[in-house]
Amino acid sequence: MSRILALPSLLLFSPLAVLAQAPSLAASTTLPITFTRAVDANHAKAGDIVEAKTFQQVKLSSGAVIPSGAHVTGHVVEAAGYIFDKTPYAKQTTSRLSIHFDSVQNGTVSIPLNVTVRAMADSITSINAYAPLSNDLDSRSTRTLVGGDQLYASQDGIEDKDGDVVAYNRRDGVYAHLISNGRCDGGSTEVSMGIYSASACGVYGFTGMRAVETGSVAQPSTLTFVSARRTAEVPKHSTALLEVLPVQQASR
Repeated sequence: MSRILALPSLLLFSPLAVLAQAPSLAASTTLPITFTRAVDANHAKAGDIVEAKTFQQVKLSSGAVIPSGAHVTGHVVEAAGYIFDKTPYAKQTTSRLSIHFDSVQNGTVSIPLNVTVRAMADSITSINAYAPLSNDLDSRSTRTLVGGDQLYASQDGIEDKDGDVVAYNRRDGVYAHLISNGRCDGGSTEVSMGIYSASACGVYGFTGMRAVETGSVAQPSTLTFVSARRTAEVPKHSTALLEVLPVQQASR
C-alpha cells in the first residue's frame, strides 16, 4: 500500500509537473513597457542586465492583473559599438545591439516572456505622446498617440485619422482591440496600449537605426538594432509595446 501511495507524490514533484504549472501569458496579451536604463552598444556587453517596467496595468485572461510598475528584465545578447573610419571611401562598420526580454515580475512570481516587439518608440517620441498639442484653439487637449490615433481629455473614445473610435481611454489607461497593420496582426480581445495606437506597428523615432529583428518565430523575445551611421542604442525612457506570441511560435 505504501508503494502505491508514493507514486502520486513522485509525479507531483516531477520536472514535467513543475513545467506544467509554470506561469505564462496568453497569446496576444500586450505589455506597454518603458526602459528605466539606457542600453548603449558602445558600453554594453553580452550578459548585461536590461531593465524596464510596465507603465499601464495588464489584465490577464485568468482575471489577475500585472500592475503598472511591474519589473521587466532582459539581457544583452550582442553589442558592437560604432567607431567612425576616417579612411576615404571607407565602408563603415555596422554597430549592432541585440537584447532579449526574459521575464516580467508579478508580485513574487516571475513570468517568462515569449514576445514580439509590436511597436517601439524612442524617448523623445514617447514623451511627445504624453503631451497635449500646444495649440490655443484646441479646447480638447488633444494628444497624439504613437501611431497617430487622437486622444481627447474630454472624451473616452480615441479616434484614428478617419475619425473612427478605435480605442478607449479608461481610468487606468488606454485599451483597444489590436488592428492589423503590416507585419502586425489584429485581435478581438481588449488589451493594454499605454501610449500606442491600436494600429501601431514597427519602430518610431530612432533616427539612423533600423530594427532587423523584433521577436520572431525563430528568435522570440529578441530585439536587434543596427546602424552604419551611429551607435545602436535604446535611450532611457524609450518605450515598447510587447505582444505575447502564440505557444507554437514561442518555442525555439
